[in-house]
Amino acid sequence: IYFGAKLHRPKIIAIGCLLMSFGTFLIAMPHFIIGRYKIETSIRPSVNSTNNFSPCPASSLDSSRAGCERESSVSMWIYVLLGNILRGIGETPVQPLGISYIDDYAQSENAALYIGCVQTISIIGPVFGYLLGSLCAKIYVDIGYVDMETVTITPADARWVGAWWLGYLIAGAITLMSAVPFWFLPKSLPVISALNIPLKQKFGSTHGEIHSFSKCPHAEFVPTLKSLLGNPVFTIYLCVTIIQFNSLIGMVTYKPKYIEQHYGQSASKANFLMGMINIPAVAFGMFSGGVVMKKYKLGIMGAAKFAFGTSLLGYFLSLLFFVLGCENSKVAGITVSYTGAGGLSYQEGSLFSDCNSGCLCSRREWDPVCGENGITYVSPCLAGCTFSTGSGRNTVFDSCRCVAVANTQPGNLTATLGQCPRRDSCDKVFPYFLALSVLSSFIISLGGTPGFMLLVRCIKPELKSLALGIHTLATRTLAGIPAPIYFGAIIDTTCLKWGYKMCGGRGACRIYNTSSYRIVYLGLTLGLRTVSFFFCILGFSVLKRHIKMEEKNALTNGNTELELLRKEENSSIHCEQFILALDCNHDRETRL
Repeated sequence: IYFGAKLHRPKIIAIGCLLMSFGTFLIAMPHFIIGRYKIETSIRPSVNSTNNFSPCPASSLDSSRAGCERESSVSMWIYVLLGNILRGIGETPVQPLGISYIDDYAQSENAALYIGCVQTISIIGPVFGYLLGSLCAKIYVDIGYVDMETVTITPADARWVGAWWLGYLIAGAITLMSAVPFWFLPKSLPVISALNIPLKQKFGSTHGEIHSFSKCPHAEFVPTLKSLLGNPVFTIYLCVTIIQFNSLIGMVTYKPKYIEQHYGQSASKANFLMGMINIPAVAFGMFSGGVVMKKYKLGIMGAAKFAFGTSLLGYFLSLLFFVLGCENSKVAGITVSYTGAGGLSYQEGSLFSDCNSGCLCSRREWDPVCGENGITYVSPCLAGCTFSTGSGRNTVFDSCRCVAVANTQPGNLTATLGQCPRRDSCDKVFPYFLALSVLSSFIISLGGTPGFMLLVRCIKPELKSLALGIHTLATRTLAGIPAPIYFGAIIDTTCLKWGYKMCGGRGACRIYNTSSYRIVYLGLTLGLRTVSFFFCILGFSVLKRHIKMEEKNALTNGNTELELLRKEENSSIHCEQFILALDCNHDRETRL
């Protein structure tokens, strides 16, 4: 970034787009190399038979280990790692060089609005990304390769895997096309100096224009970096944004899963809601912040106070998420007992009961069925079902002994595929969650553009590109990489039932303790933001000292600046007289 600021910035951005495109295509490669996805299920699809099989086996069901050696020998994660590395390298110059390019060639009073527009447009990408993710999540991962009639699960099932690879192919193609316009932008744009304005207005453009470009003095990289990191305002701002980005990235990464697990929504619907409701609120908030800063002409301190105030207000609103919770799903042997009583402390032995003791059921399976009593059972076998009718998704299990244990009213002892839906009370809470999410996101994002302009204005102009590059690098490496890892690790501590891989080992979590999930997820998000506020308070004191020092220097150098202005006015007058003399001589020579 430091050296890129001295080169052709638009072309460097174009090269970055090409790298991002190649990396995105590389991430999708494992789908075309590995085999087909095998669903963890005990259902045996049959078309010609109405009595498929007995869910209550006479012998233990062990997962087949065929193909384990092939699976372990192929490291598909290398493609994903290399692809993300290339995407990270290509993405690095886009924001710092692009923002500095705009700020260098825009009038100071319009720079905030332009940068706000750019940041707002950058939000449109995630909007389409979430919508594309919602579409791909509805499509089965092996679409076109398998008969969908044999797939016994739906997108609402925890075992469903969508066509994740399709989104990467589309995103890679779009990124490749975006490199074209950047390649044809000029290295620099014309800037009209204060000296040239009266001449152009008086004489037009016949005598040409006098352009002024800011030239960065030659300096070594290490001293320049020391000078930048020696700026206390920039250092504290960097600490604040790193902590807040940890909170933001962790929250955004796991919010669809939170909606899915806590409110019983499908992954497709969760992505759709994030793209259509939450992200546009963020975009509108960032744009509105730029408009407010331009309209009221906020200075550095005004921008800092505005950003802090909106962040604090959004913080208090986010506390209301703790009360918008839902109860755990009723899963026999995990969250409730087989009699329907709650308060169960889950252990592997609690999956077994007298009602399924006659069946040799596997405790590792996750093939949920919904009983007529409204309780979900981990598998048809653990529900004590002895017969089944139908095939595929239309399979119905009959004579389920465990359903009878918790069935307070006489009814059919049947169970159907899939988990039981959430209660109506949870469905009523979900719209309030969405409304509060939109409102808090809008208010917090109002301070995004003023806060970013604080970064641009608190450093020397020649250090602008390097500062933005360091800021982007720090937030990506110290927030973008670790936040999803430790957020995921802490959230996994609330898992109640893990899946198992075909060749052994723990797989994905099938069901979480929603109450613990809510406390851990929201507590970690708001806890990080609480820590950032202490740095903000320290930053205000440092910023006040910085502004007083600047004002003192301005008063000290006032006489010098007035003298320079007088010299500039005199040089302007002499320049006009010189041009008029040239015109007179030219007219005299023409007449002769």
